[in-house]
Amino acid sequence: MNILLGFINIIVTFTLVVLIEKLFKKEGLYVWLSIATILANLTVCKMIDVFSFTTSLGNVLFASTFLATDIMSEKYSKQDAKKGVYLSIFSGITFIIITQLTLLFIPSNDDVVNESMKNLFSISIRTISASMLMFFISNMLDIHIYNKLKEKYPNKLWFRNNLSTILCNCIENYFFNTLAFLGIFSIPVIISIATTTTIIEIVIALCDTPFLYISKKLN
Repeated sequence: MNILLGFINIIVTFTLVVLIEKLFKKEGLYVWLSIATILANLTVCKMIDVFSFTTSLGNVLFASTFLATDIMSEKYSKQDAKKGVYLSIFSGITFIIITQLTLLFIPSNDDVVNESMKNLFSISIRTISASMLMFFISNMLDIHIYNKLKEKYPNKLWFRNNLSTILCNCIENYFFNTLAFLGIFSIPVIISIATTTTIIEIVIALCDTPFLYISKKLN
């Protein structure tokens, strides 16, 4: 069931990216990047099993940010793509600040959601710092690599899309897990977690290529 839902999730999420760009152009992608960053920070809390792997639901939403910036690089400009990353980082930081401030309020005796909010919004400063740092670095690197490949291989859209996204996903996963869990887990465990996540994200990255082609044809 999770496998079927996973592919439905990929199709729905990537379709929404293409649709919002078609309807609202680059401004729509700016909105999507902000939405995806906030929702990814929520859905990442839910863990699921896919085949024999354990992963989080946030992977597809995080992957959609690479699709969004690739569409921007392809149809608009490198500067527009970078602006989108800055906006997503601002949205993520805003989400963290507001949710943490919310948790500081003393709940009413009639409150019924505070404990659930604590479970959902409680964060590790080390983990969230590593996540935001690697999110920023990997997306900016993806934009740089994508545009360099676009200059060198202007007729190979699938190549620049997959190479830049997969390479940056690998870098993000291994560095994030090292920064977040070094000293908590052993090196072999960290490598195992990063490798499992990378395999799943490579599959997701390969799935976004048709949507990039569709977006390009919908000028």
